[in-house]
Amino acid sequence: MAKRKILITGGGGFIGSVATSIFLQNNYEVVVIDNFSKGFKEPLKLLQEKFTAKKLRYYKADIRDNLDSVFKQEEIDLVVHFAGVCEVDESMKDPQKYFSNNTYGSLNLLSTMIKYNVRKIIFSSTCAVYGKALYVPVDEKHPTIPDNPYGQSKLMAEQIISWYGKLFDLKYVVLRYFNVCGASDDGLIGDSQKPHVRLVHNAVMGVLGLEQFFLTCQQVKTRDHTPIRDFINVVDLSLAHLKAANYLLKRGSSEIINLGTGRGYSVLEIIKAVKKATKKDFDLKSSAPRVGEVAKMVASIKKAKKILDWQPKRTIKDSVSSLVKWYNLHPQGWNH
Repeated sequence: MAKRKILITGGGGFIGSVATSIFLQNNYEVVVIDNFSKGFKEPLKLLQEKFTAKKLRYYKADIRDNLDSVFKQEEIDLVVHFAGVCEVDESMKDPQKYFSNNTYGSLNLLSTMIKYNVRKIIFSSTCAVYGKALYVPVDEKHPTIPDNPYGQSKLMAEQIISWYGKLFDLKYVVLRYFNVCGASDDGLIGDSQKPHVRLVHNAVMGVLGLEQFFLTCQQVKTRDHTPIRDFINVVDLSLAHLKAANYLLKRGSSEIINLGTGRGYSVLEIIKAVKKATKKDFDLKSSAPRVGEVAKMVASIKKAKKILDWQPKRTIKDSVSSLVKWYNLHPQGWNH
């Protein structure tokens, strides 16, 4: 018997579908809404077959639209809010898309939650709210000065959540992700986003010969002149959401928490690690660099350990292994 019923927005997406699987494995009843512009029905159908339609239901819905019908039908205890758009480069070219989806969409969701007396939310945010790192590792007290519309749209959503906390007794855990990679440990659920924007995923596809790998990073002032990032496995990330849900349902106070590993890898170090893990080589070609990126971004995860009793367990090698399984099963992702 499920102990709580949660609503997951964007549950057909890469992170959302892996997290949906983790919540189902831990005896939660899950309701998903997704507009399927970026997400897919296939992982949800797969999970329904495994856990039954009683444990998992999904609705095609956009978080910017009227959500009354879902909230009327389902008695929701807590919302895990993944739905949104998340490409830095695209946000520099189409900021309206980001403020509409990430900021207004979150506002509409929050207003609906309050209307139906749902007062607990876990929000999928990003280290992009910090902008350029003034120091590393970056903790939650670091100034928030986004330098792209993606980061700004997420920070604005965080600020709205904070005000709803003060005015409507909303309890929240804002989780600021660093760079997410990997697939479910068994390789059954993974990333089908196109174009592919995740470095580790692109490198694995390159080494498997599925797509040409291109270096898209700018030259920066780091040890090998490529950006340094903190890469967190998607299962570890999802388990942090599970712990955050348990924490809020036990009447935990509102918190903002970073999710990463506390270790940074440069782009070239990741490529080397992928080659080593797969024992294969691939050509490196460069294309136009992405804009709006920062040189170095590594998380402090002390607060996640302290508040949620969470720490990452999976290595880059583990993430590569899960991606090899995923792409061997689904070389072109879902729908193929």
